[in-house]
Amino acid sequence: MTQFPSEQLLTFATVLSEGTLDAAARQLHITPSAVSQRLKALEQSAGRVLLQRSNPVQATEAGEVVLRLARQVAQLEADAGAELGLGTDGPQLAIPIVVNADSLAVWFLQALKRIPPALNVTFDLHRDDEQHSASFLRSGKVMAAVTATPDPVQGCRVEPLGVMRYCAVAEPGFAARWFGDGVDQEKLNTAPTVDFDRKDTYQWAFVQSWPARGRKSRPTLERKGPRHYVPASHDFGDAIRLGLGWGLIPEIQCGADIADGRLVELAPGRPHDVPLYWQRWKTASNVLDLLTDTVRKTASEFLRQP
Repeated sequence: MTQFPSEQLLTFATVLSEGTLDAAARQLHITPSAVSQRLKALEQSAGRVLLQRSNPVQATEAGEVVLRLARQVAQLEADAGAELGLGTDGPQLAIPIVVNADSLAVWFLQALKRIPPALNVTFDLHRDDEQHSASFLRSGKVMAAVTATPDPVQGCRVEPLGVMRYCAVAEPGFAARWFGDGVDQEKLNTAPTVDFDRKDTYQWAFVQSWPARGRKSRPTLERKGPRHYVPASHDFGDAIRLGLGWGLIPEIQCGADIADGRLVELAPGRPHDVPLYWQRWKTASNVLDLLTDTVRKTASEFLRQP
């Protein structure tokens, strides 16, 4: 049976986290030559090429399998160190997690704040759209994810967190100019829109959810209006508040603005609800169990529960 030394696995995971061999060498306090030798030995043991020598480096398909193993070994070592009472002298676990931008801005950091410092873990957060975050689990890049995917990724378990509710809003002057005589599908599709990035489909999904005049929404509806792309949660909201376009903002972030008139809700009673789920590796781990419990409890305070 092929065995992979833990120092080689640690080096491999560090290279992928840091992006280059030189950066990994600095992180591990060894020479770049030692990093290269460990990677070469690991690839010889696996009998496969594990790294694409790009900038930054990328795992090959075989490398993704080894990366999952490396993360799991590091996790088990950290758990063992904690159970042995090694404290800060034991292996420190860096937990990679992928989170969507709105969860990161609204509630997820509150969950991490509640993790006891004595647990001796750090967090390596990746930000991606909740519709696409499951791919990070499949590749082994992360141990856990906040995702909109209810179907568990192979090797993971999933549980619901709650519903993130969004409201379609605009600055009052913008709303008067574009929707002065009411809101309908055509006006929403024609007016300037603010999207987070090119993966952001929420505004478009909201437009498609409106029935066209006199009949159901057309499946062949084409986008018409100009779109602004603002890939930061706070700045996204500011772009809408400044009148660049209309967009969907989590209700927890825009409720006060609607109440005091800084924003106008375009479609009261027509929210856009996004169910969120927590997916994590099935591997037994006290650290992941505690993180999961904390994430679940924190989400229940910020998200709508069914």
